[in-house]
Amino acid sequence: MATVKDIISLMHDPSDEDKKLLEQAFTFAEKAHSGHKRYSGEPYFDTHVVSVAKTLATFGMGAKTIAAGLLHDTIEDTETTDTAIQEAFGDEILFLVQGVTKLGKIRYRGLERHTESLMKLFVATSQDIRVLIVKLADRLHNIQTLEHVPKEKQARIALETLEIYAPIADRLGMGALKRDLEDGAFPFAYPEEYEKVKELLKEKSKENEKQLEKVTKTLKKELAKNGITDIRLTHRIKGVYSLYRKLERKERDMSKIYDVAALRIIVSSVAECYQVLGIIHGMWRPLPGKIKDYIALPKPNGYQSIHTTVLTSEGVTEIQIRTRDMHRNAQYGIASHISYKEQSYGKRGSMGSNLQWLRQLLPHPFRLRTLTPEARPREYSTTEIPGWIREVARAHENTSGTEEYLASLKGDFFEHRIFIFTPNGDVIDLPVGSTPIDFAYAIHSDIGDHASGARINNKYSSLDTVLKNGDIVEVETRDSNKPSHKWLEFAKTTMARRHIRAALEREQT
Repeated sequence: MATVKDIISLMHDPSDEDKKLLEQAFTFAEKAHSGHKRYSGEPYFDTHVVSVAKTLATFGMGAKTIAAGLLHDTIEDTETTDTAIQEAFGDEILFLVQGVTKLGKIRYRGLERHTESLMKLFVATSQDIRVLIVKLADRLHNIQTLEHVPKEKQARIALETLEIYAPIADRLGMGALKRDLEDGAFPFAYPEEYEKVKELLKEKSKENEKQLEKVTKTLKKELAKNGITDIRLTHRIKGVYSLYRKLERKERDMSKIYDVAALRIIVSSVAECYQVLGIIHGMWRPLPGKIKDYIALPKPNGYQSIHTTVLTSEGVTEIQIRTRDMHRNAQYGIASHISYKEQSYGKRGSMGSNLQWLRQLLPHPFRLRTLTPEARPREYSTTEIPGWIREVARAHENTSGTEEYLASLKGDFFEHRIFIFTPNGDVIDLPVGSTPIDFAYAIHSDIGDHASGARINNKYSSLDTVLKNGDIVEVETRDSNKPSHKWLEFAKTTMARRHIRAALEREQT
């Protein structure tokens, strides 16, 4: 039987006040859910509710967020009222609970119901990022127990997870959560494809693991010769869904995929990352075009690591090199910065200049670790929300219906992202496939409406050029220039297409 101590034990240094709050929330929710069962027949509170709270504690969230996790289904599934939550726990926890529950009886069915639920989630999230973190923890346990859900619901929940929730986890840099959501949902969304890829992965991973064992032994000796001993060598097997997506991009040719299993080298410093890279390339020949430096140029979600693919005597091997902090970031994203706040925030600049975007996700107290303990709030009450979440919350205002809204979410916000720089060093976050037109409208509608050309990395380029991560773009404008119907063919973002259509309509009136 679950106890509140099981949850508290997973937290980092909780205060007596934190423990008291969680004990109160635990008792309140346990009573509210008394007699409730999951589809599996297990007690609802002991399985689902406690699992959500434990996940939040593992993520490193504070007591108020974990309390909201314990209470997140009380309004929807029990006789508990908003007023009861407010009187017992206050406005802040009430807001979080309301943000992750389906408010009232939803009158819509199918796509309309699904879209309304998403709209509510993102509107709530646009006011407080913790709503999204609780929702992700809730979704994780639902996916882990999806086999007990009625068959007619399984595919819908699984597809929603693959198309919306896993990409959200990815955008927050929560790689471990993204993988768990994807691999949990995949067999229910695409059962036939799952079985095929699972068998392929099983065969390939066994072969790769033997190869990696031999490469690891050789490399460990060479690193020791060069005085590098404070390291951790491990390996990871690619997720089933991640492999499926990569196979689609590689025309289902398994021979083109080199990272089914990858060797990970975790070192103490950035300098050692590059030293290790030099040693590896001195031992084995790197494959052309297969060296990726995500330390110098991180992925849009903050991921940092060096990837290189080399030809060893055992075959082609991918090797990833990163520091301990980078490894934690890759696993837990924003949550790692809260979990390891005593290590990260007490050191000036320890987040790194390349993780400025992540600071915007974090609440004020966590970004101000130089405050004395007495001056720091125990848990935040306000947050700064990243621009992309605010855009998601407003996206429905600029679409004509539920299908267009969902297309906007999947295309603009939850596809892979790229960072594009202005000449002044400002960063514009865009979906993969974007062009200078999307970049121009992301800066200002007037710049987009009068764009005449672009310089990409100081070279003149046409407005339909597809941008790459890290490009420096300068848009040239001319007062006489106006949007044309052709722009709609290569504008990627919903915002750019909306502005172009509006300008074309003005021309016709």
